Amino acid sequence: MSELDKVTLNAGDKAVALPVLKPTLGNDCVDISKLTKETGLFTYDPGFGATASCKSAITYIDGDQGVLLYRGYPIDQLAEKSSFTEVSYLLMNGELPSAAELAKFEDEVTHHTMMHESLKAFLQGFRHDAHPMAMLAASVASMSAFYHDTLDLQDPEQRRLAAIRLIAKMPTLAAAAYRYSIGHPIRYPRNSLGYTERFLHMMFEVPSEELELSPVIAKAMDLLFILHADHEQNASTSTVRLVGSTGANPYASVAAGITALWGPAHGGANEAVLKQLAEIGDAKNVAKAVERAKDKNDPFRLMGFGHRVYKNFDPRAKIIREMTHKVLGELGVNDPLLDVAMKLEEFALKDDYFVERKLYPNVDFYSGIIYKALKIPTEMFTVLFAIGRTPGWVSHWLEQQVDPDARIGRPRQIYTGSPKRDYAKA
Repeated sequence: MSELDKVTLNAGDKAVALPVLKPTLGNDCVDISKLTKETGLFTYDPGFGATASCKSAITYIDGDQGVLLYRGYPIDQLAEKSSFTEVSYLLMNGELPSAAELAKFEDEVTHHTMMHESLKAFLQGFRHDAHPMAMLAASVASMSAFYHDTLDLQDPEQRRLAAIRLIAKMPTLAAAAYRYSIGHPIRYPRNSLGYTERFLHMMFEVPSEELELSPVIAKAMDLLFILHADHEQNASTSTVRLVGSTGANPYASVAAGITALWGPAHGGANEAVLKQLAEIGDAKNVAKAVERAKDKNDPFRLMGFGHRVYKNFDPRAKIIREMTHKVLGELGVNDPLLDVAMKLEEFALKDDYFVERKLYPNVDFYSGIIYKALKIPTEMFTVLFAIGRTPGWVSHWLEQQVDPDARIGRPRQIYTGSPKRDYAKA
């Protein structure tokens, strides 16, 4: 092993050679798996910002260059040329499908869209004003009770079937949760429609009249699903893998991912954007809000700008920005909050403070604007994120099941509590 293939750690009077692993793309990784055995030391990395938890062939991100690849394909190419169902196939299987393979996959997904009728009664157990994410997480977890006879994780076909079911049923469950929350009858999926159109019909169609759906709106939603389909080892995907590492079934694992996504620092960010736009209230208040955001002594921060991973422009935001303006033009909406959003975008793209720090609008900023324009309730934003992210979750779960290095997740800690002490009554 040459010097380029190892690093040496000096621990007291002992020198330990640690191998360096070479990825296809990205940073080399120091393999510390034997560090504790060799030295008795752990490593400390809050938030795991510099720690690789697994090997994965699904998604690659270069945050400095603003690059996002699904199975090696640039996100901008997939956004332009592909569809959400084709991207789902790609993430699951590693290669783009032939026309026949895609048709078979779409047919299989289509014929697994129905949810069990008992789930209607299950949803009725929630308060009418319950958050849809609570209903979605519970409904997905309950799928393990409905499909308990096909949970042999040693069977590749049963694993694949569970992944198909999750991709197929997530829009049905999401739309059902929304319909229940507004007191409308739950709509059955129309299998004559494509994936995204079917979801929008389940969301918005009423029995008394047929829904007229603009192709621009359907395309925008499909594009958002593609952009959200996977994002490497983010908090929710890492949660799916951590739960999956215990041998938990895929429905329980994905339900855990949904609850992780719910947080405002993760999938709830686009919901937070809209709440902040409401707080700003009027486009004439934007300049003041921007000045507050630039004041380091003011705790106020603008939501939907910058990204933890991307130190440049979020590549997904570049794609969705153009679609955002198309949707607003198509719908001709007149909404004061959208005026606020557009004014904020104008400031962020021109103001030296934002440009120098590369605090550009991110995908959460634009997705929130589109959802708002489509009159989707704010509390449904993260639910739509969950639909888009499902192919990524199931792909990582499937990959984990056949990883020879996979072990149950067990992070270490630095204990900061009291030292050992004896019990004594006061």
